[in-house]
Amino acid sequence: MNRIYTPTTDAADWQRLLADPIAHWQIGFSARTIAHSWEAADGLPPEVASLFTSSPVFCGESPTLLVAFPEHKVDLPPRGRRASQNDVFALARVLDGLISITVEGKVQESFGATLADWMIDITPGKAERLQFLKATLGIDLDAEIPDQIRYQFFHRTASALLEATRFHASYAVMIVHAFGEQSDSFNDYIAFVDYLGGTHCDGTLTPITSRNGIRLLLGWAQGDPVYLTH
Repeated sequence: MNRIYTPTTDAADWQRLLADPIAHWQIGFSARTIAHSWEAADGLPPEVASLFTSSPVFCGESPTLLVAFPEHKVDLPPRGRRASQNDVFALARVLDGLISITVEGKVQESFGATLADWMIDITPGKAERLQFLKATLGIDLDAEIPDQIRYQFFHRTASALLEATRFHASYAVMIVHAFGEQSDSFNDYIAFVDYLGGTHCDGTLTPITSRNGIRLLLGWAQGDPVYLTH
């Protein structure tokens, strides 16, 4: 995977990075909406920054955004298989260290397959990936995961931890950046938070037990609906 990135000039520069630059670049779809939201922000979008300033973990400190990468791919085993493609990967800084942030944008789309659906027609590659995700997230390798948990949450959160390790960050944060009414998706998110042992509180980050010395947090940011029409 190429490690050379070029800066964007506006939201349209995000389009070419999409898996399907035509179908996914529609008004009211998450890819286009999140591109306009992040490009318009001076640093982190305000609703994302607010998750940090309201969190006791960060004692009211607002992180400084260092870099943000649209459609950032994080490799997962087995080698050569599909990477986890994050809508945004951001590297931010607070006084006591770096923060690795992976962002999943949501408008009307679901979080995709449940773990049960994903495990249908299990292959050795899928089995290897699941064990890797469990190990990365600190889940017992022999543990049974509830069938209704969405697979996407596992690799998005693992991406935050993997990039935290790569950049020697102190924190790994996975954020859902949602626009519009998202009751079903929000319930899916809560189920994942509960599974990892967290307790969700609106408007702030949920701390999860540290993984390999990296503090893991999860968050749900409700985006400005004005970007749904951009």
